[in-house]
Amino acid sequence: MLKKPIFLWIFTIILTLVFVVYQRLTGPTHPLDGTAELNSTEIKYKLIRSSEGQSDALISIEVPDEDISGTLTYKRYKTDDEWTSTDMVYNDGKLNGYLPGQPPAGKLAYRVELEQAGSSVELTEDPVVIRFKGEVAKILLWPHILLMFTAMLMSTRTGLEALVKGKRTLQYAWITLVTLFLGGLILGPAIQLMAFGDWWAGWPLGQDLTDNKTAVAFIFWLIAVLRLRKHPNKGGWAIAAALVLLAVYLIPHSVLGSEFNYETGEVTTGGSM
Repeated sequence: MLKKPIFLWIFTIILTLVFVVYQRLTGPTHPLDGTAELNSTEIKYKLIRSSEGQSDALISIEVPDEDISGTLTYKRYKTDDEWTSTDMVYNDGKLNGYLPGQPPAGKLAYRVELEQAGSSVELTEDPVVIRFKGEVAKILLWPHILLMFTAMLMSTRTGLEALVKGKRTLQYAWITLVTLFLGGLILGPAIQLMAFGDWWAGWPLGQDLTDNKTAVAFIFWLIAVLRLRKHPNKGGWAIAAALVLLAVYLIPHSVLGSEFNYETGEVTTGGSM
């Protein structure tokens, strides 16, 4: 019964969604959630770690009382700059502060401190790092996301089809290869160029793990398709390629990504958050 297409598709969709959610929650640009206690009051916060465009980035904290004040302190990441502090402004249940806009791939380290009746608390033990990026056209972004999701979905489904020795392994493998090529090697670099001014930051030009892992996955699927064309009944390469893509998705998105070097004025890769 588990070999029936309907069950294989259900398992594929569930597994793909699990990995997509994992990618979204573990990346270094995903907002940092947490709680802090000030005078026995629990304050929930969400601190952004990515900002699109070179305009100032809004840091907003919901607070229960108007008499709570906040200080936003920041400096350029990996520099010897002095820390700059600015008062946050209360408005409609929130304390708002702004971080100055940076060039694409530029980063700031920042902290938020809340005060009330002589007591204070820093929201995080270590400074939060936010990366700025250029504006990315939605007409490119959404097809990229859709194609990468489809590639992940079809990769898993192809691996399962090969595992049960189904007849559509080569057909599904072709869909995986094409969607991975269009989403990861065509639209991916185009988006990176708009966001950080660099079309390819992986090997041999850089250390960007997102680019490198996409290239590795594509190579495995290319080999799988070529092998399946010669030997349609031997799905070992398809299973291996599917496992490689699953392993690739275990690596958080944007790790060792683009980073603006404030000393040289250049964008480099291999930066950590």
